[in-house]
Amino acid sequence: MVLRFEEVRKSFRDGDSVVPVLQDISFELKAGQTLALRGESGSGKSTLLHIAGALEAPDAGHVWVSGQDLTRLNDNRRARLRRTDIALVFQQFNLIPSLTVEANISFHAALSGHVDLLHIEQISAALGLLGQMKKYPEALSGGQQQRVAIARAIAAKPKLMLADEPTGNLDEATAQDVLEQMLKLVVQMGTALMVVTHSPNIAARMDRQLHLRSGQLA
Repeated sequence: MVLRFEEVRKSFRDGDSVVPVLQDISFELKAGQTLALRGESGSGKSTLLHIAGALEAPDAGHVWVSGQDLTRLNDNRRARLRRTDIALVFQQFNLIPSLTVEANISFHAALSGHVDLLHIEQISAALGLLGQMKKYPEALSGGQQQRVAIARAIAAKPKLMLADEPTGNLDEATAQDVLEQMLKLVVQMGTALMVVTHSPNIAARMDRQLHLRSGQLA
């Protein structure tokens, strides 16, 4: 089991009030499995994703990634797990403007100690990036930048990949093409993938779907 939530709760303070965001969330995600997380804005999707990515801690419950209970790890060990086992892809791309495409793709892999030049070449080819490797992000289209962000995530050979509206800034045709390539790559690698999305078309491409309503799985 790559990812497991057990009765996870999370709340935030709003002045003197405590606002519950996630309530008793439990689910599992296996290696090679893909999952769509859907729900209205404010339902807790991004918070759940951040907890799965060891970016936030739950108030109660347990979260396991690659067999390690995140709630029992200190900040340094959570950061190490993010480097070695977890990759995140966001709607905003988050590329480093001063680095070439090639250097951006290699960045996370270098941090994780998983630099594999043949692997990087293969995923860059699969995503149609081989002709762009010496360019800088500003010279790329939105679709190309998102392909670089996906390649950077996969280059580190993560066990768990988390994507928050990864095609939200792309037109429908480009979004479908980027999604198709991402799914092929994660299936080939046996990576577990969880995607936060509002799109029923993207959700339908995943093995499973979960729906969040008012912080609870429905």
